Amino acid sequence: MSLLPRKYYLDDLFDQFLTTPEETNMKCDIYEKDGKYHIEMDIPGFNKKDISVECDKGYLKITAEKKEEDEDKEKNYIRRERMYGKYQREFYLGDVEAENVKAEFKDGMLKITVPKKQEIETKKTIEIE
Repeated sequence: MSLLPRKYYLDDLFDQFLTTPEETNMKCDIYEKDGKYHIEMDIPGFNKKDISVECDKGYLKITAEKKEEDEDKEKNYIRRERMYGKYQREFYLGDVEAENVKAEFKDGMLKITVPKKQEIETKKTIEIE
């Protein structure tokens, strides 16, 4: 009798082929509301200190890094699914107010608010004489 279901082998093969660890561990929703971009990203299993958010030239880069704990040599793992390493997502948001970006991390969810720059009316109609 095996502890692993029969379909396990093919499922993992296809899951790894079709998705990347970054996509698997950092799913997000992005929406626009009240002149701001709102990003809500699931980053389960990480602490606030493991996550960094950078905004540069209209790009928003989110990085989460988790170092592997010292492995106990006496443990005989049957299955290891928890992932360690560095995960990164990057989005182009255009012209934004980088100095006013706000980020909050609570219960495995990162919420980022990015204010868009106010567009200044530069168009002027010239009256023809």
